[in-house]
Amino acid sequence: MGSFRISLENNVLILFIGCKAMECFKARFLSKLKELDALCLPVGGYAIAGSGPLAIRNLRDSDDVDIVVCRELWKKLLVNYVPYDNDHMQIGRIEVWRDFINLTYKLEEIVRKAELIEGYPFVGLEDTISWKKYLGRDKDKEDVRLISLYLKNKK
Repeated sequence: MGSFRISLENNVLILFIGCKAMECFKARFLSKLKELDALCLPVGGYAIAGSGPLAIRNLRDSDDVDIVVCRELWKKLLVNYVPYDNDHMQIGRIEVWRDFINLTYKLEEIVRKAELIEGYPFVGLEDTISWKKYLGRDKDKEDVRLISLYLKNKK
């Protein structure tokens, strides 16, 4: 019989058979990045944001791919894509942001110091915590908890 694990997450009982949940989160997220690969965006011009930094670290699943982009890359994207508002555009299933709410003032720095994981640039966990605390939604509070536990256990 293969390995299995039972987990209670957000009051939902989950049974994982044949793979660790965390390995599945990362694998599912990496498969979503194929669409990002097709855009051929330059490393140093964008960083994966939202729940991506959690999914790549096996902390939770992610339904989508959100990226923040520097000013130069935003201008280049405007040649081929139309934003749906002043600061956001949708390219396939990828959400592109040229703002980062409470962290917009340092967006260029966030992109520049993005952490490369599996060859992709990700917004750092400290900036992810700051952004999610600012948003303050229930799911963001849970993400802050997960990141904090991850950082504590990583020491």
